[in-house]
Amino acid sequence: MKILGIIPARYASTRFPGKPLADVNGKPMIQCVYEQAKKCKSLTEVVVATDDKQIEGAVKKFKGKVVMTSHKHESGTDRCYEALTKVGGKYDAVINIQGDEPFIHPEQISKVANCFMDKNVQLATLVMKLDNLNELTNPNTIKVIVSKKKEALYFSRAKIPYYRGEDFTEGLKRHTYFKHVGIYGYRTDVLGEVTKLERSSLEIAESLEQLRWLENGYKIAVEFTDLESHSIDTPEDLKNALKKFSK
Repeated sequence: MKILGIIPARYASTRFPGKPLADVNGKPMIQCVYEQAKKCKSLTEVVVATDDKQIEGAVKKFKGKVVMTSHKHESGTDRCYEALTKVGGKYDAVINIQGDEPFIHPEQISKVANCFMDKNVQLATLVMKLDNLNELTNPNTIKVIVSKKKEALYFSRAKIPYYRGEDFTEGLKRHTYFKHVGIYGYRTDVLGEVTKLERSSLEIAESLEQLRWLENGYKIAVEFTDLESHSIDTPEDLKNALKKFSK
């Protein structure tokens, strides 16, 4: 099976402009993500997809593979599809690896990639157990409802499921909550299909693109991880991540 790992990276960011070029232990963040992805044996190839010449130059400097994509894309999924068409070659699946997770574990990427050994899987992602009340109540931590078939039923910024008759401290003791880990896998033909879908009402309400796929009837396979990475959204996030992962 041939699987392409794509790392979307854009310079513009409201909360952290130039984030992919931020210094992480002496390297630009995008290089750290790339090197972690290259360690994943499940990927046939890894490429950075960007709309910025500075990021392109940084990737070329550390001798990584990079393709330039449009600055008009509204999501990493759209950028991944354009990158796929430019890379060429026949791939069975594409893994969208977030460009702001410099400490992502290769094992996490493999778990998503291995979902596509099942030919019925259209899309795939990762979740991990959530047992922290602060995360449960944080709208930036995306909660996931998972079916017994290991498929995502719904993603939300809200505290779901609502545990009736109990406060959420007790609910955490009685129910296993899951949070989303921001990595996606797409079977190649499905990637082309979902980029053609119009934004859905659920997606607009929660500002979560994966809800567009669910609302249109696509299935998202779920794998579980207990490995914590760390998404970098602000300079403060980076400082905290360096303290946690650079010990």
